[in-house]
Amino acid sequence: MEAALATLAFVPGLAVGSFLSVVASRVPLRLSVVRPGSACTSCGTAIAWYDKVPVLSFLLLGGRCRQCETRIPWRDPAVELASALLITGCVVAFGLTGAAAVAALSCGALVVVTATDLEHRIVPNRIVLPAAAAVLALHTVVSPSAEWLLAALGAAGALFLVALAYPGGLGMGDVKLALLIGAMLGRTAPLALMLATLLALVPSLVLLARHGLRARKLAIPFAPFLALGSVIALFAGEPLLDLYFGVFG
Repeated sequence: MEAALATLAFVPGLAVGSFLSVVASRVPLRLSVVRPGSACTSCGTAIAWYDKVPVLSFLLLGGRCRQCETRIPWRDPAVELASALLITGCVVAFGLTGAAAVAALSCGALVVVTATDLEHRIVPNRIVLPAAAAVLALHTVVSPSAEWLLAALGAAGALFLVALAYPGGLGMGDVKLALLIGAMLGRTAPLALMLATLLALVPSLVLLARHGLRARKLAIPFAPFLALGSVIALFAGEPLLDLYFGVFG
């Protein structure tokens, strides 16, 4: 049954990922995600339908434009594949349910903001705020509860206080992303924030070891760690909380 669900979800997930790669590339540049059609950013040649097959076309073209041979950003297949895998995971974990739709929508937004933060060091309002509102509304319809709104406000409030205390260490984009994370996860949102902080310590310690005190001036994009912590909490949050309270409770 799980194999059938995975097969059912993966190909549509690739198609969704293809669209999300367009969103990740165009929104930070304030371009429309609809018009014009897909074209090489170097030579301007329109991309033919047979060169738009998610992931596969990138591999067959050797990661280069068919016309001018300019390298295609790795962002595109990475977003496509990550989206497909996460959407498949949501369907396998939650079935063909409203909860799976909430999780898939949330994961798609997390993939996009991860790409934009890594490439441009921004978490675009045009992505994260509509996504947070949509996830909150859908989650409230699927599982009516004040938990989702309270978690969204609580997660954003917590990061807002951190941003006030350390203005150079956390951006307001991360605070807005926390709205999405809270609406997505509910009571496991604090776990996601804790995991994100722990995960971000690894590159921070590496930079500290390599650059000493100068590492304080080297900014690390935090949205990818928030996204990774959220994905872990989504799929393993309840068991991790049970384990924590079983050991320390």
